[in-house]
Amino acid sequence: MHSLLWCFRPRKRRDLHDWKQIEGQPSRSPPWHDPNDNTLLFEGFEWHIPSDNRHWRRLQRALPALHAIGVDSVWLPPGCKAMNPSGNGYDIYDLYDLGEFDQKGCTATKWGSFADLEALMEDAHAIGVGVYWDAVLNHKAGADFPERFEAVKVDSQRRDVEIATPQEISGWTGFSFSGRGPAHSAQEYHWYHFSGVDWDDAAKENAIFRICGAGKPGWAEDVGRELGNYDYLMFADLDYSHPEVRADVLRWGTWIGQRLGLKGMRLDAAKHFSMRFQKAFAAHMRATTDPDFVVIGEYWTGDVQELVRYVQTEMEGTVVAVDAPLVHNFSRVSLEKGRGDLRRVLRGTLVERCGANALNTITPDFKLLAYALILLRQEGRPCLFYGDLYGIWDAQTQQAHRDPAYAYHLPILTRTRKLFAYGEQQDYFDQAHCIGFVRYGNARHPAGLACVLSNAPGRATKRMYVGQRHAQATWTEVLEGDSSKMGAVVIDARGYGEFPVEGGGVSVWVDAAAPDRGRLNDPFFANAVIMTSMGIYGKVSKR
Repeated sequence: MHSLLWCFRPRKRRDLHDWKQIEGQPSRSPPWHDPNDNTLLFEGFEWHIPSDNRHWRRLQRALPALHAIGVDSVWLPPGCKAMNPSGNGYDIYDLYDLGEFDQKGCTATKWGSFADLEALMEDAHAIGVGVYWDAVLNHKAGADFPERFEAVKVDSQRRDVEIATPQEISGWTGFSFSGRGPAHSAQEYHWYHFSGVDWDDAAKENAIFRICGAGKPGWAEDVGRELGNYDYLMFADLDYSHPEVRADVLRWGTWIGQRLGLKGMRLDAAKHFSMRFQKAFAAHMRATTDPDFVVIGEYWTGDVQELVRYVQTEMEGTVVAVDAPLVHNFSRVSLEKGRGDLRRVLRGTLVERCGANALNTITPDFKLLAYALILLRQEGRPCLFYGDLYGIWDAQTQQAHRDPAYAYHLPILTRTRKLFAYGEQQDYFDQAHCIGFVRYGNARHPAGLACVLSNAPGRATKRMYVGQRHAQATWTEVLEGDSSKMGAVVIDARGYGEFPVEGGGVSVWVDAAAPDRGRLNDPFFANAVIMTSMGIYGKVSKR
């Protein structure tokens, strides 16, 4: 009996004002007439996908099922030509080669041919799924030839500190793109288009070298402040103070945005190249492709103040940023194994400070609780990870390993987001190890939902107000469907329900009579069926 009362405490006199506030909250409902449906971004890849040039076809085949569970945007991997055939694209060689030209030992990229990419885009547009491109604009890799130029060695832990005198080195900075020639762009790249390298080919020395010489201003100043200056990350670091670099990348943005009909981009390594250019790039994309073009900055830092500075001060709210502090909080709470305070999981995060600019991703631990928090709450922009639906590929066993429980529950959560997670929100973050919240619905989606999360052992309950209009209604739990052992919750005359949750788990409740309630537990056929039917992924196993 004690565990059943973990989240419940009797009402005391000092609580009466709080309960009155809660009961009055839904009547104010500013979002009641919001005409927009919830959106959901799907990260359409994972790092270990086999290098078989067929991933565009995988995604094309999966699109209808993804759309059916509420996905309306897909984030594609960096599909420009990499420095080697199996490269994931972060080792970027040529922005203008999308799998069309024989370069770096292949024509298609790891992800597929340009013809396959076009077919994927055509199907996505046909069913109304927007496509985001993973843009690697910080550097170039796999140069065609080395060049000699003046550079100075800097301290790897303090990039703003020189540790030698300038000298001539030989660096891999010559990009002629001979396999493509002038098709799409005649711009070639040379040493003066870069600000740094990490290899002197003449001396066979690995170190960080800042390129010097006439017209070279040094590292960009509008970058992350770690290591003194975090302009340099890897390979040949692009110098956005050079007008030819700026012009070529802006031209590429318009070219690929219009050619593929993109709805957004993720800027890889946003901490490491000019924020002024990033802001100009975002404005340029909206001016030349789509006024609502979405730009996501992958500015990875656990410091929420630094992240807010990037989003609000440097970028003036023109980008969405990955909420790394939230990911860190999820990881911390999961590692504390039931001792973590759930009330604090959203504190000190971007979603708390400026939710409209926060892209929410999760860590492998704490997974189902984390997905419930990012999918069903009103703040932030959630992102669903490919590996959680389809598994992580293991090259040694030639299998995709996935947790079948997550693969079953996640489509239910995403459908619940699409159909029920609307309107005002009331939090019940009143116990360290069991929290809850209610969504009250809006005019287009009036049913609402209740969610309870626990990281402690034993069943618990949370008393929450769902509204007097639901009095005497029967609410049922959606994640376990007909197999749920928690029974039903009958809302009392005042609009309250006692909602249970199993220890260390999540329960999500909606009115059993709500329209579309029966759709939540529809099978998600795009798991192993989609992959194995193509003869691509082998078996999908339990791990």
